[in-house]
Amino acid sequence: MNELHIPAGRATLAGNLNIPMNASALVLFAHGSGSSRHSPRNQFVARTLNDTGLATLLFDLLTPEEELIDTRTAELRFDIDLLAKRLVHATKWAKGQEQTRDLRIGYFGSSTGGGAALVAAAQLPDDVNAVVSRGGRPDLAGAALPKVQAPTLLIVGGEDDIVIELNEQARDQMGCEVNLEIVPGATHLFEEPGALEQIAKLASDWFRDHIA
Repeated sequence: MNELHIPAGRATLAGNLNIPMNASALVLFAHGSGSSRHSPRNQFVARTLNDTGLATLLFDLLTPEEELIDTRTAELRFDIDLLAKRLVHATKWAKGQEQTRDLRIGYFGSSTGGGAALVAAAQLPDDVNAVVSRGGRPDLAGAALPKVQAPTLLIVGGEDDIVIELNEQARDQMGCEVNLEIVPGATHLFEEPGALEQIAKLASDWFRDHIA
């Protein structure tokens, strides 16, 4: 796994890139509220994707200084435009690197990162080939929702009532191929036994069918 630094405007973002042999696609992770590239849940999903031959890029959408501000105020984790811009920068960076430039691109967004992934996908219709949102807030993508062209999978826990409703509203505004999968008995963080394994399988199947 390569540790790297991604230029994003005036910021530099730390990331981890993992490219299995013969990978045909790269999935960029957009984590959500108060999380980072070290999130055990996202790392678990990334390992599952690697096992199916997909490359993964987990990176911090905020700099260490911004993380400190966000820890105190929680203001940046809901700045969807900022998070989406960082994801766009990372995508363009990946398209410019020799080892990843020929890989098709997918996004895996969690929580507020789900909204950011959809905004970025709407801004890069020629580059982003599929999106998966886990316990995401696609509603935060707002006016970008009808512009998303990438096939999108929305995954929500069955016990996460408010987020189910927000995902249903977002789905109804989207014109692309979009599926809503509800994991029975799971709460927002999918901490129940077997829930994360279900997420990883749904995501790997979606990416395999749409970008691999």
